[in-house]
Amino acid sequence: MTPAEDPQSPESPQLTRAAGPSAAPSAAPPEENLSRRSGPAPVGPGTAALAMLTSALWGGTPTAIRFATDSLPPVMVAAIRFGLAALFMLFWIRWEGVGLRIRREQWKPILGASLLLFVQIVTFNWGVAGSNSSHGSLFINTFLFWVGPIEHFVTKTDRLTSRKTLGLLIAGLASFGVLATDTRPSSALPRDEVTLAGDLVLLLSGLLLGIKIVYTKWAVRQVEPGKLIFWHDVFGTALFLAYSGLFETTRGRELTPPAVWGLLYQGILVGGFCFAIQAVQLKHHSASQIAVFSASTPLFGIVFGWLLRGDPLSWWLLAATVGVGWGILLVTRREPETSPGTG
Repeated sequence: MTPAEDPQSPESPQLTRAAGPSAAPSAAPPEENLSRRSGPAPVGPGTAALAMLTSALWGGTPTAIRFATDSLPPVMVAAIRFGLAALFMLFWIRWEGVGLRIRREQWKPILGASLLLFVQIVTFNWGVAGSNSSHGSLFINTFLFWVGPIEHFVTKTDRLTSRKTLGLLIAGLASFGVLATDTRPSSALPRDEVTLAGDLVLLLSGLLLGIKIVYTKWAVRQVEPGKLIFWHDVFGTALFLAYSGLFETTRGRELTPPAVWGLLYQGILVGGFCFAIQAVQLKHHSASQIAVFSASTPLFGIVFGWLLRGDPLSWWLLAATVGVGWGILLVTRREPETSPGTG
């Protein structure tokens, strides 16, 4: 899974909210007021290195999924992954002092987020199983292509500027170009065969992720972010287990060490370590300062797929990765503030 494929991604709004307490105090101490007036801290070398590390780890998620699905069915892989993530979140929200009890008005946003998690992750794991990890990393990051128009035309919570529109067009053209040029069989005999059906399912997952992010922006107004993530992991895991028990089988499959490492990578490194680092960084820096590093995630994903799975490289795939990264930069970069008195 890529950075952007679940709530732990840099662009996910619930992480922005999870950076601080669930409810702002009525009167902040003088030091906190001074911090707010001075704005977010600048990104130093240490912060940049950690942000790049988390982007790299998110980029490796599709490769980890591919190793895991060599031994286990795709939806069972999702169940194990989010079960581990829920276990981490249990300790996290206890440490933050957030209660677990779901109030009556919180059931709807939590169950809605859980259902969206289920359909988005199922399509992503299916897509990766029918394609390769490089394409998975590239196509899931097209969620930005959908978030912008949804927020502009449907929820009307954000505005599509000319710069954002350009970024969306660049990312969209780059992604659809891969569909047209990079699904033919390769003479290099790659380990994971790319299919048009798999790539289309990955694009569908990107659309669902965009919808999920917009929905989450509404949900975190009703539910504390840590509580929302924990319960949507729990209920999502229950849905994954129910589906896998009804429609999947492990008969004829053998759990290999690479598959075990792939599961631990997804559940602990991505669902735990990356989430914790992101949340800590967002206490000191703005979301846009951190999210800009996610432009490197598709490139890391392609490199991991090439090194560990033998995914073929092509000039068009690399160019498309640069295009998607450029689009992410254009969309996530903060608009320059207009000073009073200027046009």
